[in-house]
Amino acid sequence: MAMDAGEIETMIKEALPDARVTIRDLAGDGDHYAAEVVSAEFAGKSRVQQHQMVYQALQGKMGGQLHALALQTSAPQ
Repeated sequence: MAMDAGEIETMIKEALPDARVTIRDLAGDGDHYAAEVVSAEFAGKSRVQQHQMVYQALQGKMGGQLHALALQTSAPQ
């Protein structure tokens, strides 16, 4: 069962309350998304650490309900 963009955004914002989240459905199938996440909590962290924080927010749904998620993460400028 696929996840919808709103559910992905909600889960990320619950874990990173200050985050600015933009989700795009890449294939129109509810299974392949791109997410841009900007959060002050990413400051001083490597790109890998930032992505791990987002994956953690998704509570193990990556690879199951959420097949593919292309991530762009950054701290606010």
